[in-house]
Amino acid sequence: MTSPSAVAGGRFVVVGGGIAGVTCAERLAAEFPSDNILLVTASPVIKAILNFRQVSRTLEEFDVEEQASSILEGHYPNIKVVQSGVKQLKSEDHKIITEVGEEYVYEKLCLCAGAKPKLITEGNPFILGIRDTDSAAEFQKHLAKAKRIIIVGNGGIALELVYEIEGCEVIWAIKDKAIGNTFFDAGAAEFLIPKLSAEKPEPPVACKRTKYTAAGRVSSVGVQAGSCMDIVLQNGSSKEQSTVASPGKIGSALGPDWHEGLHLKGSKELSHKVHIESLCEIKKIYLQEEFQLSQKVSLAFPKPQQDKRDTEPDQGLCTSHHAYSFVKTFTLSERWPVYVELTNGKLYGCDFIVSATGVVPNVQPFLDSNDFALGEDGGLKVDKYMRTSLPDIYAAGDICTASWEPSPIWQQMRLWTQARQMGWYAAKCMAADALGEPTDMDFSFELFAHVTKFFNYKVVLLGKYNAQGLGLNHELMLRCTKGQEYVKVVMQNGRMMGAVLIGETDLEETFENLILNQMDLTRYGEDLLDPNIDIEDYFD
Repeated sequence: MTSPSAVAGGRFVVVGGGIAGVTCAERLAAEFPSDNILLVTASPVIKAILNFRQVSRTLEEFDVEEQASSILEGHYPNIKVVQSGVKQLKSEDHKIITEVGEEYVYEKLCLCAGAKPKLITEGNPFILGIRDTDSAAEFQKHLAKAKRIIIVGNGGIALELVYEIEGCEVIWAIKDKAIGNTFFDAGAAEFLIPKLSAEKPEPPVACKRTKYTAAGRVSSVGVQAGSCMDIVLQNGSSKEQSTVASPGKIGSALGPDWHEGLHLKGSKELSHKVHIESLCEIKKIYLQEEFQLSQKVSLAFPKPQQDKRDTEPDQGLCTSHHAYSFVKTFTLSERWPVYVELTNGKLYGCDFIVSATGVVPNVQPFLDSNDFALGEDGGLKVDKYMRTSLPDIYAAGDICTASWEPSPIWQQMRLWTQARQMGWYAAKCMAADALGEPTDMDFSFELFAHVTKFFNYKVVLLGKYNAQGLGLNHELMLRCTKGQEYVKVVMQNGRMMGAVLIGETDLEETFENLILNQMDLTRYGEDLLDPNIDIEDYFD
C-alpha cells in the first residue's frame, strides 16, 4: 500500500452513496460544473432516483435504482466516486481519511452516511434481517427452508414481511398495542388486519427496473420512496462473492418494494398464517441445546379463534381467523433451531428470527476527536441550513437530527422522501454559503407529506397524522369503508392539522391544501368526510 497522501479531492466532498448523498452530489455537480465533487461510499453501487413525480405541492413519488458508480460519473463528469469507507474525519484540518489510508481535503463536507440497525443481540447466527440487496437474497434463501419464523418490530419492513410471506408460520412480536404504530393508530390497524388473512392479488407481470443481486446477476425489482426501518443480516455472509457491499459493510437501505422479484415463500403448503403477540418484547433467546437444558416448554402455533371456547388461555390475538386450516398441529416436543421467550411469558420455537426494530444514525466513524453536537436520537444535530456544529460540515438524511424550530405541521422521520429532500437542500445551502448568497428554508419542510404502500393499499400521511405533539387538545374525524378506504383527519381549533388516507381516496391534494392554508373548517362539520359530497367543490 502506498503511504497516505493528501489529495485535492474537491471543493465539495460528500460521504455516503445512498439517496441523500447521491442527491447532494448531483445538485452540487450541476451547480458547479467546473469544480470536482467527490463522493465517498463504501459500496460499489449507489442509489439513484428515477421517474421523479411531484404528486402535489409537497407529496412526491420516485423510483430508486441501484447503479454502478460509473453510471453516475458518466452523467456528471465532475463527480468522482471513491469506493471506500471513512476511517477518520479530521475536522480541524478539513480532511477525511479512508479505510485504505487515502486522505482527501475539502472546503465543505456533507455527511450522508445513513443509519445502521438496532440489533436485538450481537453474534447470534439465527438472527437475520434485510438491509440491502445482498441480505435480501440471503433472507430469501433461509426462508425457503423455514416452517416458522419470528418477526420482531413494528415498522415498515415488518409490515411488509408479514403481508408478503407465504408458506411459513409467522409469529409477529410487537411492543405496541396495535400494528404499524409508527404510521397508524389503532383504528387504521384494525382496518388493515383483515388483509393478513385475505388472498393476495396476482403480482404484476413486469417489475419496474433493474437491481443488482448478491451474485452480481441482474433482476427487476420495483423500489419506491418509503420506509427507513432497516435491518442487517447478522449471521455469516453467503459464500458467494457479493457485488453489493464489502464484507462487514452496511449497504444502503432498500426501499419498501424491495420484495418485488423475490420469492418470499417458506417450506409449507399454506398461505398467510400470522399470529400477533402485542405489548411485548424479547426477554431471552435460546439456542436448541440451551433450551433443552432449561427444561422450559415452548408453545405450539396458536389455533385460529373461530370458537373462543376452544381458545387456550395462553393464546394471544390471532389475525388469521378464517384464513387457513392447519396442515399439521405441532406438538410440544418438536425441536427448533432457536427459541424466543417474550416478556409476556410466552415462548416459541422457530427456524430463525427477523430483527426489524429500527435504526440508529451511523455517526460513529466521525466522532473521534470531533466535538459534534448530537441529538437525543444520536444523530448529528443540524440547523435550518443543514449545518452541523462544526464549521464547513453539513449533514443530511438518516445520519442527522433536525434541531431547528420546525413548522407546526412537519416532523422528521427517517424516510426515503426526507433523505432526498435533505440531500437536495443541503447542497443548496452549501452552494449558497460558498457563493456568499442567502438561502430560504425549502418548502418541503413546511408540511410532512409521505406516500407509500402497505398491505397493497396506497397510504398517504400528511402533517400531524397521528396528532404528534398536539396533546389532548384535538379531535379526530373518521370515515371507513371496510376493505376499500380508511380516512382520518386530525382537527385542532377547527383547523386540519393532519390526515391518514388509506386506499384510493383522491383526497390528498385537497387535504394538503387545507392543512397548509390552516383555514377554519368549523362550519363544514362532518361534511368534510361525507362521501356523498364532493369536498373539492367547497374549496375550488
